[in-house]
Amino acid sequence: MSIAAAKSLENPEETRRFPHGHVDLVTLGGTTAGRAEFEPGWRWSNDVAPIAGTKSCQAMHTGYVLSGRMHIRMDDGTEADVGPGDAMVVEPGHDAWTVGDESCVVLDFTGLENYAKQ
Repeated sequence: MSIAAAKSLENPEETRRFPHGHVDLVTLGGTTAGRAEFEPGWRWSNDVAPIAGTKSCQAMHTGYVLSGRMHIRMDDGTEADVGPGDAMVVEPGHDAWTVGDESCVVLDFTGLENYAKQ
C-alpha cells in the first residue's frame, strides 16, 4: 500500500520555544520535520543545552538553510559555516550559533523528534 502525506509548517502540530528561537514541527509517516528559527544571540550551548542536559548537541541534522548564517563547531574541533541555499548534514556532537544580526532559518528533516523537548 502506498502512502503520500503532506502537512504545512505554516500550521505546525507543535512549537517548541527556547531562548532566542523556536522550532515548528510536523510528523509525517514517522519522520519529524521542522522549521527552526535561531535568532541573533542564539547559541546551542547556552539556549538548548539546559533543556537537552548534554554538553553538546547529540542530534543528527539533515537540513537546508533558508536565511541567515550559522557557525557549527564539532566536538573534535572541526568547524563550518552554513548560509542561505546550503544543504547540510551535521553529525551528533556539536555546538552551533547564529552569526550576525539576522535570524538563521533552517528546514531540518532529522534530529528534531526530541530536540528542545522539555
